[in-house]
This record gives sequence, C-alpha cells and structure tokens, in this order.
Amino acid sequence: MIHATYQQYILNFKQASGTSRGILKTKETWFIVLKTENKLGIGECGLFRGLSADDKPDYEQKLKWACEQIDSGLDFLLGQLTEYPSIQFGLEMAFLSLESKDSFELYPSEFTKSEDSIPINGLIWMGDEAFMKKQIQDKIEAGFSCIKMKIGAIDFQSEVNLIKSIRKDFSSKEIELRADANGAFSPKEVLEKLKILSDYDLHSIEQPIKQGQIDEMAWLCEVAPLPIALDEELIGVFSLKNKKELLQIINPQYIILKPSLVGGFNGTDEWIDTAENQNIGWWITSALESNIGLNAIAQYTYKKHSSLPQGLGTGGLFINNFSCPLQVKNGTLQYQKNKTWNLENLWC
Repeated sequence: MIHATYQQYILNFKQASGTSRGILKTKETWFIVLKTENKLGIGECGLFRGLSADDKPDYEQKLKWACEQIDSGLDFLLGQLTEYPSIQFGLEMAFLSLESKDSFELYPSEFTKSEDSIPINGLIWMGDEAFMKKQIQDKIEAGFSCIKMKIGAIDFQSEVNLIKSIRKDFSSKEIELRADANGAFSPKEVLEKLKILSDYDLHSIEQPIKQGQIDEMAWLCEVAPLPIALDEELIGVFSLKNKKELLQIINPQYIILKPSLVGGFNGTDEWIDTAENQNIGWWITSALESNIGLNAIAQYTYKKHSSLPQGLGTGGLFINNFSCPLQVKNGTLQYQKNKTWNLENLWC
C-alpha cells in the first residue's frame, strides 16, 4: 500500500527575472510524496501560473484526488489527468522515484555516473541593455557556446544592438545564438523583424508570435528567413491526433519541449516521435522547476541522446532551491554523483 501526500512550495528568485509576460519574483510549485514501509518517492508538479494549461481553480483539488486514488496505479491516474500535464509529470516522477534503487536516480546512465554531461544553452533574461550585456559577458566567460536571449521586452533596436555586439566578436561557429520572443511580435510586424534578426546568423527564434494563430504561424514557418521553434504553441494540445495535426499544419523547423507543460515524459515522448516522423528538430527545456524536477528532466533528456544544446540551466536561479548533485560547468550540465541531496527546506 502506498501513502501519498502533496504540498506547495514557493521558489524565490535570486534576482527578479524578466520575460515578455512580465517580471518573475517567485515561482509556485507542488510536490507529491509517496511512501511505503521502506521507501520514499518524490515528484514535482511544476505548475506555471499564467502559462500552464492546468492553471485552474481546481488544481489543488485534483492533486488531492490523485493522492487519494494513488493505489489505482500510474496508468489509471495519467489517463484521468490528461488536462493536468504538470500533475501527470509529478506522478510519473514520484512513481519512478519510488521504484528506483536511489530515490533521485530515475534514469541511470553515464550522466548519473558522472562520466558524461549535457550541453546546455546559457539563458539571458530580459532587462535593460546594460543588464543584458553583463549577462552575455558572464555566459561567454563561463564557457557557453550556445546563448539563448529572451527578447521582446525592451525596444527592438536595443536588442538588435546586443545581438550585433555578440556577432562582432563571435561568429556563429563560435557562439550559437537562439532568440526567444515568447510571442512578443504581432503578425503584421513579425516578418520585417525576423528579416533584421536573420542578418546575425541566429540558430532559431522561439514563438515569434502568440500561440493560437495557427494559419499565421504556418505561413511564417514557410517564409521566414530563419528557423522557427514552437514553444507555447504546444501547451494545451493533449491528444496524439491533435499533436500530429498541429505539426502537419504549421510544419515548424523545431519544437521545444517542457515536460511539466506537455504531459510529463509520456507526453514528451509523443511529441518527439511525432516531430521526428515529420523531420522536425526538437530540444528539451525546464520550466523553472526546483532542482528535484530539473534532476528528473535532465536524466530523461540525456537518455534521448540529442546532439543539440538543451535548456536545463535554471537550477541556480532560486535562493531556496535544494542542494543536489547537479552543477553547471563549461556550458554543460553535470552530475556529481558523490554530492548528496538536502531537502531540509521542503520538510520545514
């Protein structure tokens, strides 16, 4: 018999972080804890207020229901929680954790043996020009060869100038540049802006226009002078049939997968299989989970053997995160197998 409980946890940013949706100072998350006589399993339900499809008034009710029905098994629970992708993710993680020899080594591999690492992008948050420039310098000095810039919050010309300043010193072979607009551009202006950005040899741009504008996005993916990656567009697309239809209609160059937002590992697997069948590239990113969720995503991602830099460098953003074996070094995410977890904050 499994005893299941849940609890909320508020992550506090070290520094307020800007996106085109506003300034983030805290990040709410939830944990499911499973206990048997001699084992403990923990999973993180990475709810993202204002973005997650399951940001609904009955969210905590659904968590409570899932804990009450825990002995019905994972398959039953996942089937009943299709529209609650972050809870699906937390349950998958919690069951994996319960069944694993080590509660935090969910996918044993060369990564968890500290024999290999995962290349990641360095994330540049929005802010004034000086703040963004300092972040860029820090990431380059830290050994990142792939930088992702969030754009769309300050004036466009200032953002272009920042990109231009990077390209002045580093070619695309030295530094890969990704842009993330978080839907900041309007359909009327987007093509003109993408033409300007394409002069600087960007790898791709994420979600240049807001999600839900299917025809406009399909047109853009066909005519844009640089590759487009879908991100928010995937949120709330639950059935395999709808996933296939969306990718067939839009036909993007890439999709970006956040397990907390797309139905956990099972949902991510469906997106990857669908994308690969259509020759669409993909990479995986975290969605500001704590190190507990990030650890699970990183181990899963490593087993997928993608050659692209992933978006998994968010563990150091919070002042009250949990000490863990993950570390960012030389533009990669590494696992220090001899370092232990500290969950003291969680049980307070």
